Amino acid sequence: MTAEQSALVLVAHPRPGSFNHALTDRIVATLNRRGLRVNLHDLYAENFDPVLRAEEAYTSGQTAEQVLAASNDPLLAAHRQDLTAAAALVVVHPNWWGKPPAILAGWMDRVLVPGVAYRLDDAGGAPTSLLSLREVLVINTSDTTQDRENDLFGDPLDSIWRRCLPPYLGSPGVERIVLRVVADADAAQRATWLDQAEDLANRLLGGSGQRV
Repeated sequence: MTAEQSALVLVAHPRPGSFNHALTDRIVATLNRRGLRVNLHDLYAENFDPVLRAEEAYTSGQTAEQVLAASNDPLLAAHRQDLTAAAALVVVHPNWWGKPPAILAGWMDRVLVPGVAYRLDDAGGAPTSLLSLREVLVINTSDTTQDRENDLFGDPLDSIWRRCLPPYLGSPGVERIVLRVVADADAAQRATWLDQAEDLANRLLGGSGQRV
């Protein structure tokens, strides 16, 4: 099966029964039903180590290959391999203080590295992506109303997912939605959100968008 048919799905929430997991389950079931190959990683369940080691930190004078060879973490290697194989990246996580959970930020630090996600010939130059990503889907949950967030905080997560990361991922198309306020949502609202997640998964990688 080629990267054209592969999706990497990440969920970053510490509670197994969270609504983030319900969203992820619906997305994975939808992609599987469409016949796509899905590599699912639950970062907390896997106990993914988010701490970047000194020997993994790229510095001038080193090649990307030298830095990559310094790690002997098999789980990290699996994440990097699954990213390299993916045509779509799906990420489900809560908005915590305008940022991703620390475990997901650490995933970015350790997985989206030179030699895996991109190459950078010089510090001021444009990155050359090494990935086959065509689409990124991000679903965030929030307990802050949109008016309060816009008035007081803005939306830092939107900058991360739409502006900061894409140039290093090959500039894939990015779809991002924020579901709010999750803490106050009743069963009917949550069911609507789950259907919305399914619709988005049905549109990934050239899908029709129609539920079956």
